[in-house]
Order: sequence, then structure tokens, then C-alpha cells
Amino acid sequence: MSVDKKEIETQIDAVKKTMNAILAESNLARFISTNKNVLGSGKMLRSRLIQHLGLTGESSPSLLVRAGAAVDIIHAASLVHDDVIDGGIIRRGAPTFWKKHGTNGAILFGDLMMFRALSLLVDGDRPDLLKELIDMTGEVCRSEAEQELILRGNLGTWSECEQIARFKTGSLFAFAAVAGGSGNLTEANALREAGFILGTVYQLADDILDASGNEEISGKTLGRDTQRGKTTAVTATIGAPTDPVRYLFSLLKEASELLKPWDHLQVAWDGYIESEFQPIISKFVNA
Repeated sequence: MSVDKKEIETQIDAVKKTMNAILAESNLARFISTNKNVLGSGKMLRSRLIQHLGLTGESSPSLLVRAGAAVDIIHAASLVHDDVIDGGIIRRGAPTFWKKHGTNGAILFGDLMMFRALSLLVDGDRPDLLKELIDMTGEVCRSEAEQELILRGNLGTWSECEQIARFKTGSLFAFAAVAGGSGNLTEANALREAGFILGTVYQLADDILDASGNEEISGKTLGRDTQRGKTTAVTATIGAPTDPVRYLFSLLKEASELLKPWDHLQVAWDGYIESEFQPIISKFVNA
């Protein structure tokens, strides 16, 4: 069954409030209120995936809110760090955190955000989710380090590029997919893989957007990937598909097929792709 759009938006509002509340428990809370582009102003695709999937099952709405807040805070923290690494000066249409408060402050504030996020999953009906988020955040860090320390300056192959995308961006989508499920092991494995594929598509499409230079669509500094010699979907031509855009949309179909044994999840997944995810990807690749 599909989820009511109003119910999704009610949950997302609660996610935003939870994100702000958990960071308000620190004397650094004022840096959230004076940097509106850090939390809750993005697309929140990961939180939205959790709500679309979870509201069709038996998960409590409060658990779905905490999981959504946790993953989106981790994602926001990774962007604070990424902007330092890439030298980005605009994020979500406003000056980046490091540009306003310095690199040291940005690194330390990003660290704080990550640990506050994890605290949201210490208690609850799904103890597996804390380990899941720790593991997936570790994969993000590992792939970012690999891209910076091993592959930078190397055009790379399409396979290498896809692997970077899978773990750099796919990991948090994988967490979100698992968090929207029931916790059943077989189901969780299918959801995790579907999430990895989803994040891979997002990152590869974002690589294409970065090369296009359309900052009006992206709301962030573009062109830094090429300047810093990163392996991306644009530079990695060895082994690349003849039509990368068609390939990305074929991956979306592959992810949906993984959920075929669970009708309610597949319907919710397809609804999310159609209403939330695919319109953004289409903008990216057509920029």
C-alpha cells in the first residue's frame, strides 16, 4: 500500500525537530541556528526513504523519526567535512560551515554531530540499528579515505568509480532501507543491497551534475571533483557503459526487483522512487 503524503510530511517535520533537539543539548547549539544550511534544509532523501518503507509496516512512528534524524545528522556531518576537504564555499545556497567558522571548527563540529546522532539509537525496539549505522558510517569514512588517499589523481575505471559511489553514498541509503524494514534478517539483507544500489545511482548522477556546473540546481560549489583529480563517473571512462544515464535507471529497476518477495515494501519503494528520488536524479543528469 502507498503511504499518505501528509503522513510522510508529518514524520519529516518530527525528524527535523529531533535533529535540532539532540544538538540543542550542547553549548554549541547556537551554531545550528546561525547555520540553517547544516540541518534540515536539504532533500532529506534518506529520512524520507525510512518513512515510506516503515509506515507500511509495524514499526513505531517514533522509531522511524529517530532513525531518520540519526542518518540525516550523520549525512549533514559528512557534508560539513566534505566541504573542508573539497574547499567548497557554498552548500545548500549558503556559505559553508568552514568558510564561516574555520576548518578546525568545522571538523570538530562535524565530529560532534556524528556522535550525537548515534545516541538517538541507543534505546529502542531495534537494537540492530545502532550497529547498522556505526558500520555504514564506517564504510562512508573508508571509501572517502580511499578516494582521497589512493585514487585521487587517477582517472580510474568505471568499476572503481562505482565501488566508491556504492560505499561513499550508498552506505547511508543502505542504513535507511534497513531501518524502514522489520528487522527480519532475510528482508534486511535485500533492503540493504537495494539501498546500496540507490546510493550508487545518486552519487553517479551527482558526479554528472558536478561536471555540468549547474549550481542553481545543486545549491553547492561545483567543479571541485575535476579540480582535485577525483575518480568520478565523468573521468572514469574505462569500462564505462555506452549510455551511463540509461544504466543508472536500469539500476533503479534492479533495486526494486530485490524487494519482490515483500509486496508492501516493493510498492512503498517504488512510490518513493517515483515521487521523491527519480525527479531529482532526472534533474541531475539533464542539467
